[in-house]
Amino acid sequence: MIRPEIRDWLKRWSETLIAGGVLVFGLWLATWGGWFFAAIGLLVALVGVSLSIGAWRRMPFRRQIDAPGVVEVEEGAIRYFGAAALGGEIALRDLTEIRLLRLQGRGHWRLRNQQGEALLIPVDAAGAASLADAFTSLPGLKMGAVSNALAHVAEQRDAVSVLWRRSDQGSLT
Repeated sequence: MIRPEIRDWLKRWSETLIAGGVLVFGLWLATWGGWFFAAIGLLVALVGVSLSIGAWRRMPFRRQIDAPGVVEVEEGAIRYFGAAALGGEIALRDLTEIRLLRLQGRGHWRLRNQQGEALLIPVDAAGAASLADAFTSLPGLKMGAVSNALAHVAEQRDAVSVLWRRSDQGSLT
């Protein structure tokens, strides 16, 4: 019933639209009159603003699934089940480096742990959007820089961008 291009657009922007709706509802609630509704409305609007910022930063992670394999983030570990290539698992507490590279025309995350093992994950694999939430727990990682690099990975030639390195080389607390 809904045209495919509109459905795809709504799916991509759904989180941002919902956050905007929370913001608008909070502002509308603040206009009901009185200090009580103004305070509650402004609190709801602040929640809407924070949700909007998070949704905006996660936008580049939401991509059409074009690569084989599945990414799963569960209990502090990132798992990639590769269909054509080897998969693997890296615990977030052991992660020491995140790189974004472009190989053979496709973007890939390269995650490296303390033992020197690396896991290569296509950015457009199923479930790769869940990496955004996993990356936010890393100390010192700037999600704005990660989102910006991910948004422009298609424009680069075969290149490597180091997005994060653990500074203390210790475990995540």
